Amino acid sequence: MALVEINNVHKSFGAVEVLKDVSLSVEEGEIVTIIGRSGSGKSTLLRCINALEPINSGRITIEGQQVAAGMRNLKELRQRVGIVFQAFNLFPHLKVERNITLAPTLTGRVSKREARALALECLTKVGLAEKIDAFPEQLSGGQQQRVAIARCLAMRPHLMLFDEVTSALDPELVGEVLKVMEDMARQGMTMILVTHEMNFARNVASKIVFMHQGRVWEEGPPSKLFTNPQTPELKAFIGSTRHN
Repeated sequence: MALVEINNVHKSFGAVEVLKDVSLSVEEGEIVTIIGRSGSGKSTLLRCINALEPINSGRITIEGQQVAAGMRNLKELRQRVGIVFQAFNLFPHLKVERNITLAPTLTGRVSKREARALALECLTKVGLAEKIDAFPEQLSGGQQQRVAIARCLAMRPHLMLFDEVTSALDPELVGEVLKVMEDMARQGMTMILVTHEMNFARNVASKIVFMHQGRVWEEGPPSKLFTNPQTPELKAFIGSTRHN
C-alpha cells in the first residue's frame, strides 16, 4: 500500500474548480516534486492532503486512513504529516527552542525535561544547533525557514509537505534551505514538495508531477519528464524555466 493515495479528488472555491479529478500515489521514501504554473492547483492539493482544506469529492488516504476535514483524529494526522509554508510562522516572542518544542510538549510527546535535547537534535539536522537560544528576529530568513523545518521534524512526522518554502527567501539564502531538504531526502523522509526550483526537482526528486489547469497533466521520473515531455504544455513550462 502506498503511503499516500489520492483518488479522483475535486476541490472548488465557490464556482471556481481548482482541482479536477486529481489522482496520485506516493510510496514511502519517495520525493515527489509538484511543478506547474501559478494557479494550477499545486498548493491547494498540499493543503487538502493535510486536511487544511476540505475536498468536494474523491478520497485521500494516508497510511490507509482516510483524510477528512472533520475527522476525529485530525490532530494525530497532523502529527504524522508535517507541512512547511513559504511564510515561516515562527512565534516572534519565543526563543527557537520553544518554537520547536511547543507542539511536542503540548501534545505530551515529550516532557519539558526532554524538550531541550529534542530541540538540539532537530536543530543539528538543519545545521543550527548554535541558535537554540536565539529569537526569530535574530535570524536570517533562511535560518528562520530551517527552524520551521526543525519544528516539523520535532513531531517525528512520517510525511513532510513543503509549499514553496524558498520563494520568500533572497536568492543567496535559497541554497541553505534546499541543502537541508536534500539531506532529509537522503535520510529517507517521504516528501511532497511544491517548488519552482527546477534543479532541485531534476536532481533530488524520485517523481515529478506536472500540474496544469487543476489536473495532473504528466508524471514520471525527472529523466523522463525533463528530457522527453509528452505534452506541449509541459514542454513550454520547461522552456520557460531554463534559467532556473
